[in-house]
Amino acid sequence: MFKNFKLHLAAFFIAAPLTSLSIAAEEIEKLHFLIPGWAGGGWDRTARGIGNVLAKEDIVDQVSFQNLPGGGGGIAISHLIETAKHQQNTLMVSSTPIVVRSLNGIFPQSFRDLTPVAATIADYGAIVTPANSKYTSWSDVVKDFHSNPSNIKIAGGSARGSMDHLVIAAAFKNEGFEPHKVRYISYGAGAKATTAMLSGETVLLSTGLSEVLEMAQSGQVKILAITAPKRLEAAPDIPTLTEYGNNTVFANWRGFFAAPGTSQEQVDKWNNALKKMYRTNEWQIVKNRNGWIDNYKADKDFYNFLEGQERQIGHLMSELGFLK
Repeated sequence: MFKNFKLHLAAFFIAAPLTSLSIAAEEIEKLHFLIPGWAGGGWDRTARGIGNVLAKEDIVDQVSFQNLPGGGGGIAISHLIETAKHQQNTLMVSSTPIVVRSLNGIFPQSFRDLTPVAATIADYGAIVTPANSKYTSWSDVVKDFHSNPSNIKIAGGSARGSMDHLVIAAAFKNEGFEPHKVRYISYGAGAKATTAMLSGETVLLSTGLSEVLEMAQSGQVKILAITAPKRLEAAPDIPTLTEYGNNTVFANWRGFFAAPGTSQEQVDKWNNALKKMYRTNEWQIVKNRNGWIDNYKADKDFYNFLEGQERQIGHLMSELGFLK
């Protein structure tokens, strides 16, 4: 049953083409980005990358950012809901974990308690090791795991049973191993998990490609494999798991939510701004630098996508034993 993992998840991350709808002429004066994680993580890079392009291209006059980490993203979600009347110019960045963490009860809210605005990008998973590691390929890891799985400690920035854990567990399961034997260690943030791997606390890191691509290009780390269906133009030297005969294909969407009660007029205005951003050269530079792929879905399509992903991820988590 788990061999269909690729078909179940990859289908949800095909980027929808941008429509030819006209771009509204009205200007957005202020836009505040609420970031549920620490500086340097995937959410932070996404919000700041998109926000900076919007500002640089004069699509938005003033852009500001606020990091509010904690509770697996739950603190920022609660804050946005509780202060909704004062958040008319706020977009909160989020990603697949809002679905995963709601399912496993890390926080009581779900995407239904917010106003979905748009999915914007997708980021493939990456399996990473220090530059001086003995591992030179994913095959080396598989061989070592077969001999002694307890030796393979893997760092991740999300909680047990969440995104980073889910992806690496699926990768090992598709090699024929029991996912509960994977020694996954949560460090609460992507930057902390990377530091743990670099310091030798773990031998591997499970994270998003965008969080380590520049480090790999500068020679600080080695990316053994990514969860893309084929090699990326932005990272042509990095192999995919599919090249090793491993059927794990997964991309983590990232997008934006507004406070509950936000008007459709405001949602439309933000989407018009995003459509305009996608057409800029500056966006192409930022996207390629991070190894992202465009994954635009406006509010209603985004909501329908989230409902479908909730069903699929719930099924997958049950298969892996992360849901009772």
